[in-house]
Formats: sequence, structure tokens, C-alpha cells
Amino acid sequence: MSAGQAPPPVIAVDGPSGVGKGMVTRWLAQQLGWHRLDSGALYRILALAARAAGVNLDDADAVAACAPGLDIRFVGATEADEAILVGGQDWTRVVRAETTGGLASRIATAPAVRAALLQRQRDFRLPPGLVADGRDMGTVVFPDAALKIFLEASAEARAERRWRQLSQAGVNASLIDLCAEVRARDDRDRKRAIAPLAPAADAVVVDSTHMKPDEVLAEIGHLLRQKSLSA
Repeated sequence: MSAGQAPPPVIAVDGPSGVGKGMVTRWLAQQLGWHRLDSGALYRILALAARAAGVNLDDADAVAACAPGLDIRFVGATEADEAILVGGQDWTRVVRAETTGGLASRIATAPAVRAALLQRQRDFRLPPGLVADGRDMGTVVFPDAALKIFLEASAEARAERRWRQLSQAGVNASLIDLCAEVRARDDRDRKRAIAPLAPAADAVVVDSTHMKPDEVLAEIGHLLRQKSLSA
């Protein structure tokens, strides 16, 4: 991007875990032909890489030092064909594991870690545009985003969705335990001192608690047309 040239547009999609941000951002990226950033996956990948290197996850500076060497790419337009490539290797399954989410929440509260990943996230902003999925995309990382969406749903609804996914995959899980985990993660994300989970002042809040996936996408499509961002 040359000096004086406007940066590529960004659509920021924020919200708590399990609310459907991945579905929405994959759909948006496919519809628009834009790049996609799953910022939550960056924290998961960093946590995994640091642990594999023998780093104590409570040592924020040591964890942050692992960030610059990570080569990360997101490919695939749907959940079925999505792949998260780290150093050219497919890390999708381990990155998406429930336990990895807990590791990511542990390191995400550290200012040193967030600072280390901030520019890495902004580097995904490439022509023709970027769809960014996260917790603070519209508030911190891309405050000038052309459209800011904050997805939300009740903890019970999100836990039930996750339970159904696990059941379909043949994994036994307790719905009660999943709901407790969702609430605990929400609490950590909302109460952290740096970039707490909250909608940007100019974000459009979409509550998907009682909405089907196609209804959510229809609402997002309506927001795109309002902003003249349709492909």
C-alpha cells in the first residue's frame, strides 16, 4: 500500500466463544472474495507453540517471544474444508480442541502477548479486504473497520451447540460442564484489564440465541447491503 492510499476495508466480527463468528466470517470472506483472520486461533496457536517449546504459559514475556517466528495461514471457505496451517503443517484439529481454548484464555490476558500479536493481526489487512473474527477486532485491532458486528448468544445456547457438535463427532461431553466452561471463559474475557470483550460503540449487535444459521447470515447480508459492501 503506497503512501496516502486508503487501507483495504475491514469487516470486524466480534463476540464470545461459540457464538458463530467462524460461520459468519467464512461466509463473508467467500461472498466478498476477501481475506479472513481468525484472531482467536492466533492466541491458540501461540499457546500451543509456546508449550511445545517448553515455555511456561504464565511467563508472558517468554510466550510473547514465540510470536514473531510463527507462519500462519487460514484456508478453506467452509468449516468442512477449513485448514489452519502453521509452518505449512495442518494444525486445525489441535487448534480447535476445547482444551486449547482454555490455554488461549490464559495467555490472552497478558499485555505483552497482546502487543506481540497486534501487528501480526494487522498484517492480515490486504487487498481487496479483510474479514476479521475475534474479541477486540472492532475496538482495538481495526477501530476504523467499515462494518463492526458483535455477535452474541446466551451461554446455554452456545454450550448446547458445542455439545451437539461433539456428540455428532462421537465425543461424550457433559452439557452442564460445557455451560460452566463457557461462562468461565466469558467471565475471563469480559473482566480482563486489556481489551475486554465488549461491543464497539458503533457496532451492530446481533443476538443469535433464537436464530437459525441461515437467519443469522440473512441478517448479516442485510447489514452488508446497508453499508454498500455487497459483492
